[in-house]
Amino acid sequence: MNAESIFAAGTRARGSALPAVIRPGLERRRLQCYLALLVGDIVMLFAGFALAGWLYMGSDGLSFGLVLGQLVLPVYLTIALYNNSYSLAALKNASYGAVRALIALGISSAAVIFIAFYTKSSQDFSRVSFTFGVALAACLVPWLRAQMRSFVRWRCGSRVTYELLIDDGGPVINLPGTTRISAQRHHLVPDLADPMALDRIGSLLRGCDRVVVSCPAERRVAWANIFKGTGVAGEVIDNTIAELDAIGARQVGGHGLLLVSVGPLGLRSRAMKRTFDLVVASAAIVVLSPLMALVALLIFLEDRGPVLFVQKRMGLSNTFFPMFKFRSMRVAQLDEDGSVSTARNDVRVTRIGAFIRKTSIDELPQLFNVLLGDMAVVGPRPHAIGSMAGEKTFWEVDSRYWLRHALKPGLTGLAQVRGFRGATDHESDLSDRLHADLEYLNGWSIWRDVAIVFSTIRVLVHDRAY
Repeated sequence: MNAESIFAAGTRARGSALPAVIRPGLERRRLQCYLALLVGDIVMLFAGFALAGWLYMGSDGLSFGLVLGQLVLPVYLTIALYNNSYSLAALKNASYGAVRALIALGISSAAVIFIAFYTKSSQDFSRVSFTFGVALAACLVPWLRAQMRSFVRWRCGSRVTYELLIDDGGPVINLPGTTRISAQRHHLVPDLADPMALDRIGSLLRGCDRVVVSCPAERRVAWANIFKGTGVAGEVIDNTIAELDAIGARQVGGHGLLLVSVGPLGLRSRAMKRTFDLVVASAAIVVLSPLMALVALLIFLEDRGPVLFVQKRMGLSNTFFPMFKFRSMRVAQLDEDGSVSTARNDVRVTRIGAFIRKTSIDELPQLFNVLLGDMAVVGPRPHAIGSMAGEKTFWEVDSRYWLRHALKPGLTGLAQVRGFRGATDHESDLSDRLHADLEYLNGWSIWRDVAIVFSTIRVLVHDRAY
């Protein structure tokens, strides 16, 4: 399917709105609940120690109790953040969260006593006030967590997570608490050769924590690959474990459900990666703003055309986003779909365009894509829909191509620092990049992102940029 027919099909598909029954994603609301629990624990911990000091020593003991609370708090939060005191299980079950919080309090109190003993500073504070403060905090923290149940229900509902069942003509199954929609009624077609159909499905699944699809056997593999590319926990009703490379299974109502995908990063990892992106992109924009201003001026002076080239690219969850670049081609010869790879000495490329492509300066406006949240500093590079490897579209070369979109696309990536960049004249050019992208997804760490950023510096200028 060529680019023109792809976009025409996408226009028809968007003629009907996405299902109105889909609720917005609960992840942000769960973050609000985690923050509320954390703030509540801090307040109750300080309240317990302050009240203990006041009851035992009067007004002078109030400030002393707050000092004891400051000693316990850092250790408590460190342990609580790692022992699931602020986790999905804690939101679902207040008793579970309270028990985990009490364990964190007990360990942190013991750690403070141990440190005070070995530093010979235990004589500087009242043992009675400390013990009484721990006891009061151990009562107040679980009490407040029980009161927070109404807040959690208000923000996230009774189930805390949002699960979706897509009926695509497979076995009828009843999953209590799951929203059911019809794939046919809402024009959800698992067509791996149609980026517009994938964009529609990806936009739908972004608000879901778990998705189950019931479909005929011939569409199960397609749905499985779509789920893997969107980064959600997806399940397909099927018994063919080997074919789908399932990573888990469960039974509901006599049917077998195979877990075929999970998001590549957990909440903490996503928060670390996003923080890294914002810090690096903001600093780079400040430092490089004079260079970007100069390049913009030179582009305008050469042919008086627009400075930026905005192109639709495939990003996170197989959805489209507008990617920014400095324009390097003549206005009349811009390739909106990216269906024609740039060749050496390409007549479409301007003089300043040849220089900024050679030095990768044309990619700098994507720093703003990072700030907007469409891209990351490090990740699989976003491709134009019409890109070809040899005589085939990228997804025709390898059906695993869509899996690379489980993370945000990046300014640079593992494939780029290994030299897999530039024109894709042969199918192997795409295969090499895809293997590197999938390796990155399966082995992410913040330190690997840092290493890739530094490694990118030595490949900014390369002989395949033309």
